[in-house]
Amino acid sequence: MLGLGADLLLADMNRLLSFLFHEGVLDEQFLHLHQLQDHTSPNFVSQVINIYFHESEKLLNNLRSLLTDRELSDYKKIEIHLNQLIGSSSSIGAKRVTTVCIAFRSATNRAGCLRALEMLEHEYCYLKNKLHELFQIEQQRALAAGVRYPMQNQ
Repeated sequence: MLGLGADLLLADMNRLLSFLFHEGVLDEQFLHLHQLQDHTSPNFVSQVINIYFHESEKLLNNLRSLLTDRELSDYKKIEIHLNQLIGSSSSIGAKRVTTVCIAFRSATNRAGCLRALEMLEHEYCYLKNKLHELFQIEQQRALAAGVRYPMQNQ
């Protein structure tokens, strides 16, 4: 038995996950990612997600730079960055981010692309905040259960 504190944290984690699935923020790919984690790599999911965040922020910054450059909007590069973001987002189960990226591709001018980028940045920040919240609960649960995880940079 985990103990009362760990049981309550597990319930909090399950509620948050249920909410994120119900709201379409995450999809089943996130569960598949969790299945790859075991006692030999207890930080696997958070490490993959941290890499995703790091790389996604670069892509978002590149998109913002391409769209704010008044001289040039290289739509081919924009599409390449969007495709990379779609691939990495779908591989971790970030359903709403993926959906917004796909919708972004249909923007036909700079103004439409900037609106789509704002929506994308909003969804990305929401996902990041919720996953950080989830990992904090998971870390608290592990501590309550007596399992020690190495600290990570966030």
